[in-house]
Parts: sequence; structure tokens; C-alpha cells
Amino acid sequence: MKLTTPMQITAADSESRTISGRILAFGETANASTGKVIFAKGSIAPTDVFLNLEHDRTRRIGKTLSMNLNSDKSGSIDATFKIANTTAGTDALVEAMDGLRDGFSVELAVNNYEMLKDGTMKVLNADLTAVALTSEPAIRSARVTKVAATDDENSETAVADADQTKTEGEKTVSDSTPETVAAPEPVEATAIKATTTPMAYTSPRSPITNKVTYLEHFLKANVLGDEDSRMYVRAADNTTSTAPGMIPTPQSTQIINALANADRGMIDALSREALVGEGMTFELPKVTAVPVVSNVPENTAVTESQLSATFLSVPVQSFKGRAITTVELIDRSRPEYIAALLANLEFAYAKVTDEFAVGTIQAAGQQTGVNANTAAGFLAYTSQAAGAVYSSSLGFAQNLVVSPGQWTNIMGYNDNGTPLYNAANPSNQAGNVVAGSLRGRVSPGLDLYVSRSIGNAGGTTSVGDFMDMV
Repeated sequence: MKLTTPMQITAADSESRTISGRILAFGETANASTGKVIFAKGSIAPTDVFLNLEHDRTRRIGKTLSMNLNSDKSGSIDATFKIANTTAGTDALVEAMDGLRDGFSVELAVNNYEMLKDGTMKVLNADLTAVALTSEPAIRSARVTKVAATDDENSETAVADADQTKTEGEKTVSDSTPETVAAPEPVEATAIKATTTPMAYTSPRSPITNKVTYLEHFLKANVLGDEDSRMYVRAADNTTSTAPGMIPTPQSTQIINALANADRGMIDALSREALVGEGMTFELPKVTAVPVVSNVPENTAVTESQLSATFLSVPVQSFKGRAITTVELIDRSRPEYIAALLANLEFAYAKVTDEFAVGTIQAAGQQTGVNANTAAGFLAYTSQAAGAVYSSSLGFAQNLVVSPGQWTNIMGYNDNGTPLYNAANPSNQAGNVVAGSLRGRVSPGLDLYVSRSIGNAGGTTSVGDFMDMV
């Protein structure tokens, strides 16, 4: 088990680039990484270790110069660390001298312990593995007393006491020229003048670089209780099973919609004009009688006739739809969401209006015909329907609207094995119908439209599967 517990630096000497202080006090309760902890007297022996910055083992700023076990009543361990002549070391000396980072925190490998009734861990035996310079101490009795640093020949001398900067009611003045400040036990120190400026800092690199090192630290974290390995495993966890290569799964903005589209085969085949400007009904004049011309002998009276018309009342049909969303969803979504929402409302409008047109035409009656499940039957049907259209309306059939099922049949019609409409030989090609278009041209000169609003009859032909219009 790894245990870290912060203590307060007691000394920092600016002349010899050393920081001194109490790193451990036996019998005193401290706030450790595992909660409250107390160390039994003699449970830890002094040993040479590195001094790290904020428990980061990749940022070593010094090492043990001396470490002593005090023989007072409760017992404690004091240590002096030699600080490296680096930018980080110099910064650490300045921060310790100014009371900005003046705490010690020991790192221990606990071998034996017991839990007290109040939940406090009592360490019976542990090995000291490292000491860290921190800004958050746990035991107030250990404080900085001396910071030492060596500067160039132009260095200036100043006296500072870490305790004095923390004395309530005292006022500390910082100026470009250090000055002597009164303190209960003043210790002479040398101010530091920075000679270099760090350009950049990098984060510690994780030792987990592949599946072997991941397994190594996973076992150390879960079997041996190594906190460093546990931290590395947590940081690397999303490179194994929780995410594909630490890259969020990308999503394309292309939306697949197999439920709705804007096709309106029936309405596209109809003639249309602008809706009248007002009113919910309007009238269409329909000629009911026309003037009569007869073979009349000379000097014989001509029978009177006239043009008559009735008015067909046409109601204005209204089609509406509503899609419910929230301000939060719109705010937390991309613009593609709103575009898809509006597009699908348009698709729904296209579907219901095309179905309405199909229903209206079917209600008006159908042109019956022969079985059109064969090429010959289809040609006979369309020819008969074209003649019937002219006979009843004096207009020529222009368009043919079919269901998707009959569209399938038409593409498969053949003449003695040769495709009727998709033939490569022009001599056998009376039109063109392809699977990649809902528009085509079929005999006898009709524009073909496919509308899914007409029931898909599959392999069975029904009168409702075909529409002929002028």
C-alpha cells in the first residue's frame, strides 16, 4: 500500500541551496491520501530519498542531504534536502522562502497497519520511498525554518522567516529590493535572481505504451495496491475497451431516411395552376351544352342553340403537420437536426397530398381493361385506355401513373425473351423504363409516373394499379 501524508517545511537555507524541515511526526494525526493516519513511534526509519515536486516523480528537484530521527518524547524525523541547480529547483527555493510552497509530504510503502475505532489508520511499519515539496501540509508543527540558495556575484542578501509571513496581524511588504523583516528567530538567507526563463513545460508521460505495460501496471494496481499504477491505468483505461483508440466515434452529417421522401408521382402527372387568392371554396365552370350546327336547306329557319355551363364547387383542402421539439434540443444539436426536421415535415406533406390526389381520382372511376400482366396485355390495356380517354374527354392521354408493383412488372415485360423497354436494340425499343428513375416513357407514347400512393399490387394486376389522364 502506498501512502502520502503532507507535513510543513521547517527550514529553507538560501545560501547552500537546501531546504530543511520535519517530514514526519510520530503520534500526531495527519491527513493522508487514505484519510486520517497516525504513525507509531519507530514505525519508519530514515533513509535517503529523492525530493519531488508535488508527488510528480518525473519532476525531481533534489535529494536527501541528511535525515535524522529525533529522540524526543513522541519522536519525529527531520531532513535536509540539497536542491538541484535547475530552474525548477530555483523556483522551489523561492516559493519555500516566500511561504508559497512550504510543505513536506512523505510517500510510504505501508507493510503493516491497524485500523482504530474512529477510522484512523495506525501505521505500524512502513518504508519511506520519497518526499515531495507541496503547498498543502497536514501537520502544522513542522514548518520551514531555513532556505538556502547560491546566486551569482551580484546576489543580494535578505532575511526571511516562513513563520513570520504566516503570523496573524503582521504585514509583509514585497519590493524589488529585499529588506530585513523582524522575526522571532531570524535566519540569514540570500535572495534569488532568476537568470533563465522556462520556455515550456510538458506533462509527465505515462509508462503505459502497449498491452504489456498496461497489464504490468494493472496487476500492480490491483494486486499490490500501487497508487501510481492505479493512476496510470485510469488514465489509459479508455485506450483499451471504453473507446476506440482514444478517438470519439465520428458521425457523418449524411442522414439515411428509408421512411419518407418528397416523391409525388400522381401530383407530378397532373396539370396544376395557382390557387385563388381568397375564400375556402372556388368554382370551376364546366360546359354543359354547346351551339348546334345542322344541315339546313336554303331559306329554312335555323334552330336556336346556345352555350351553357354549370359551376363546379371546389373546396380548398388544407394539409398541416406539427413536430414537437424543445429549445434545449435545438440549442444542443447541430443545424443538421433542424434541417432534417423541416425536410421530414415536407416529406410527410408530399405523401399525404399525393394520397389525397390518388383517392380523388380513384373515386371518380377507373378505365377498366384487360389483364396487363404480360407485355401484350399491357400494350392492349394502354391502347384501349388511350382511346377511352379521347372518347370521353376529347383530349389525348398524356401520362400513365402506376404503382411500384406494376413498375416492377413493366420493367420485366419482354417480346419473345427480348426486353420490351430496356432493349439495347433500337428496333425493339418502343420506350424507356429504368430502375433508377420514377419517370419513363411507354407505348403508346405515354409518360410514365410511379406513385407509391397507389397500392403496391405485387404480382397481381388490379384496375386500381393503373391511371390514365389527359
